[in-house]
Amino acid sequence: MALILSIETATHVCSVALHQEGRLLASAELYLEQSHASKLALLIENLFSISGYELDDLSAVAISCGPGSYTGLRIGTSTAKGICFGLSIPLIAIGSLEALAFQINQLNYAQALLCPMIDARRMEVYCMVVDSSLQIIQPTGAKIIDESSFLDVLNNHTILFFGNGADKCQQIIAHPNAHFLKGINLNAVAVGVLAYAKFADGVFEDVSKFEPFYGKDFVAKKAKSLLGDL
Repeated sequence: MALILSIETATHVCSVALHQEGRLLASAELYLEQSHASKLALLIENLFSISGYELDDLSAVAISCGPGSYTGLRIGTSTAKGICFGLSIPLIAIGSLEALAFQINQLNYAQALLCPMIDARRMEVYCMVVDSSLQIIQPTGAKIIDESSFLDVLNNHTILFFGNGADKCQQIIAHPNAHFLKGINLNAVAVGVLAYAKFADGVFEDVSKFEPFYGKDFVAKKAKSLLGDL
């Protein structure tokens, strides 16, 4: 019986889930900024406590592999790889935007196009466009949003925009075929459902070489001197 732990840290939400044969057993989420480093291990511990399983029972670990927060992805990936190394079990990677699209598509009765968005800097988002079969219309990329964004698609199709990068785009993408869903956050439950399909097909990552898809290079901020510039 495949028991899969899923970890989602690509956004501000720290989320974990436990599935057995694709069936959800337990999940937990923490909506607290910059909590991944201090709370992820505790969330995982509590997950196993309430489910009645032990860490040693795991068959695989799934990770939301980006794009998204550099720090969040690094923390989630290192945790997942540590468990996989320790238990000699496979690692499964699920694209963050693909998982977010999968979440919403379960309720996409109008079969609209879907544009999941993860916040980047300023008016930039990580996004993609897929149809109701989750086939790619526009691939994953970092996009600076302006009045012309998605016009080539919006002129002929309804698009649902959602995710933590969508709210800041609503006033700019002012088109009658653009519809925005509020309060949609990526969670580990969707990651776990998609991970079971990969587990069944034997699609695993090389644990030693795997790196998440950050979306862009990390840019460190210059530290400010308490004494000012000397």
